[in-house]
Amino acid sequence: MTEIEIGRNKRAHRSWAFDDVAVVPSRRTRDPKDVSTTWNIDAYSFDLPVLAAPMDSVVSPDTAIAIGKLGGLGVLDLEGLWTRYEDPSKALGEIAKLAPEAATARMQQLYSEPIKAELIRDRLAQIRSAGVTVAGALSPQRTAEFHEAVVKAGVDLFVIRGTTVSAEHVSQTAESLNLKEFIYELDVPVIVGGAATYTAALHLMRTGAAGVLVGFGGGAASTTRKVLGIHAPMATAVADVAGARRDYMDESGGRYVHVIADGGLGTSGDIVKAIACGADAVMLGSVLARATEAPGQGWHWGQEAFHPELPRGSRVKVGTSGTLEQILLGPSSSAEGTTNLIGALKRAMATTGYSDLKEFQRVDVVVAPYNS
Repeated sequence: MTEIEIGRNKRAHRSWAFDDVAVVPSRRTRDPKDVSTTWNIDAYSFDLPVLAAPMDSVVSPDTAIAIGKLGGLGVLDLEGLWTRYEDPSKALGEIAKLAPEAATARMQQLYSEPIKAELIRDRLAQIRSAGVTVAGALSPQRTAEFHEAVVKAGVDLFVIRGTTVSAEHVSQTAESLNLKEFIYELDVPVIVGGAATYTAALHLMRTGAAGVLVGFGGGAASTTRKVLGIHAPMATAVADVAGARRDYMDESGGRYVHVIADGGLGTSGDIVKAIACGADAVMLGSVLARATEAPGQGWHWGQEAFHPELPRGSRVKVGTSGTLEQILLGPSSSAEGTTNLIGALKRAMATTGYSDLKEFQRVDVVVAPYNS
């Protein structure tokens, strides 16, 4: 990896964001109708390589069901309003109407309501009753407390998602979650992250995780870079973690861990480049928050926005682009890359001559900054 000197006492790695890279066509093209976007993880198969991010502005039980029926996977935030209130519609409506200067403080108050294990059970049961794959997410801090309720509710895929998730968390004041022991003891596949480096991802893969989230999530709603000074240009991060996946396959005798890009995915072109850099699937937040069915009602926020001690996110206005079906499958009446995401992915794969996602990971990519 190229290093540059930023001063006499510090060197830094050169990294690239999705805006800095582009996919290059090859000598062969295909009909987009002949392209497959099917994605499989563990025993579960999906027509679309899309997970809806576990954020209250994106996923409700109803939208999780709708996304599942469209061929993707909706991941419910099990620390959100849906597991704190029997009827969260009033709180969601209030958040949508808050003045900007009052939003963070009021959201902290609304999210101070305790999480209820029986609501975790009921929300996941609602999704299961619709016949779609059931996925729920907890932060590492809440996993030890609520994972039994999640597993008993019959979750199919368990997501442990945080700004940065480490396989070697150290604390002198609290018992740490031992990911390797925890995942080994569970009967369901676990997706864990975020991670943004080769080494961090390799350690997470060694815990037995079925998938690793790349990035810090939050996307448009995150202020992690401003508050903590932490940031990971996503093209480099995805490529580095894909490299860890390759080396872990050799180390483990062929065990494949899925790489899921989580953050920096604002358009269909970003999804194309994430898979080109080595991702198997993508986790989407702000793009799906623009759906008419989205519970955020045109607003978008993540868990970082209501942290009780150090908020690292904000509630942002994203507006509405169309229905979930239009955003994922089209048709599109916009050239902004925010609707018909899968149609654009299929078109890119067809234009470069690849027939499925695994093949498309081998496509040529060049460094080509967007303003060049």
